[in-house]
Amino acid sequence: MSRAELLSPEGLRIDGRRANELRKISCRPSVLSQADGSAYYEQGNTKCLAAVYGPREARFKAQVQHDRAIVNVEFNIAPFSTSERKKRSKSDKRLLEIASTIKQTFEPVIMTTLSPRSQIDIYLQILQQDGGILQACINAATIALIDAGVSMHDYVCACSVGCIEKTPMLDLNHLEESSSDTPELTVAILPKSGNVTLMQMEERLHIDNFESTVSLATDGCQQIYHFLDDAIRNASKSLMKKMNE
Repeated sequence: MSRAELLSPEGLRIDGRRANELRKISCRPSVLSQADGSAYYEQGNTKCLAAVYGPREARFKAQVQHDRAIVNVEFNIAPFSTSERKKRSKSDKRLLEIASTIKQTFEPVIMTTLSPRSQIDIYLQILQQDGGILQACINAATIALIDAGVSMHDYVCACSVGCIEKTPMLDLNHLEESSSDTPELTVAILPKSGNVTLMQMEERLHIDNFESTVSLATDGCQQIYHFLDDAIRNASKSLMKKMNE
């Protein structure tokens, strides 16, 4: 699809959104009974399931850190998540790269020093992908970690922005991502402090467009924070109501 078709003269995208609009977001914590914490997260047609186990005893003594917990992340894409029906092995380079990025994003935020000699395992599964899988995984993992009671300095909220015809576009879908030479920036922030814990660029972005792109991504992260916070608060209210019945 050509770049011109992605944005109409009226400023509308192929799915009817404006350039600064997020896709519809839906998330639920505590969807898996056997995990310490879990979450189901939808952003548009991208769907992610997250499960957290721990802090628990480290599986391998050689990995034990005496002053902090270690964080492990495993990421996988379901074969039925796309029309390709492609099954990926756990050693797939792309899967390992995304898992490593998510681990580096959360390690500074999780208070690992509170649980020395232990490990925290985060498992992420993409059930359907329609763009923005990295941001969906980060947001799902945030909800699952909170659901598991893991101490963190703040929420971690992620959002992607692309630049098409010099116009920053928030929260790209698959067609927008797959357009040739579309620069894409994924940013994850701590919404209360505004600190950035991840900034990842796909393709090159002209310096003249960088500031507006980062600003839009930050605004998107703040919007996502309110969705995640509402989901946690509503789940807490429901739990308290059940306990009082």
